Amino acid sequence: MCRWFIGPLLVLMLLPNPGFASLPDTIDNIRDAVVGIGTYDRLASPRAQIAGTGFVIAPNLVATNAHVVDRDDPLNDPLKEHQLVVLVGHARQAKAIPAELVANDVRHDLAILRVNDIRFDNIMQLSTRKVREGELYAFTGFPIGAVLGLHPVTHRGIISAISPIVIPARTAKDLNAAQLAQMRNPYQIYQLDATAYPGNSGSPLYHPDTGEVVAVINKVLVKTTREAVLKDPSAITYAIPVEHLIKLMKQAN
Repeated sequence: MCRWFIGPLLVLMLLPNPGFASLPDTIDNIRDAVVGIGTYDRLASPRAQIAGTGFVIAPNLVATNAHVVDRDDPLNDPLKEHQLVVLVGHARQAKAIPAELVANDVRHDLAILRVNDIRFDNIMQLSTRKVREGELYAFTGFPIGAVLGLHPVTHRGIISAISPIVIPARTAKDLNAAQLAQMRNPYQIYQLDATAYPGNSGSPLYHPDTGEVVAVINKVLVKTTREAVLKDPSAITYAIPVEHLIKLMKQAN
């Protein structure tokens, strides 16, 4: 008698990446809520200079990093003389809308701007969900400014670590009093295995399926010099948890 033995059937199913399949739709939904932050001078060429990225959190409010709008930062010297603006629109049709600083949190590097000449319809939602290491998120911003017009760029990466904030310094003398105080009482920050650039400062870090913001891109670890960051990025980016932005919004209101 002939006997047949049929072993267990092994079926391999390729499941879609749960943060990838819907990301294009999410980008379409949030693109208009991501704006440029910079200065405007009608006598300059170009008239608008982008300093970083921001995102809409209310019909007339935009969030960004405090260092993007810091008038005492020598890297942002144009802010001392020129009009602070929010850049909206796409490509070379982008418009500069006057803005004013209404809330500032230097410790957590966050700021909120108000615009009075426009009301935004597309608003990004702030998430209160718990963020875990290994989760995949995306961020959209303007990594190289507006050299070719206002074109938002999206990157994605996982939360590689949740750890106390780190302030790199070559030597102890490079640390100021505020930095030393922060090191004594650090707060948690998200570390990403994704590449951000200086223009990404203030970009929203959001869930790829829902577009809910979980953090604000804050800085990128520079391996050598600031000038080398474009050609030799470290692929280590830091983001400020959104809970600090929620608290700042309450203070602003």
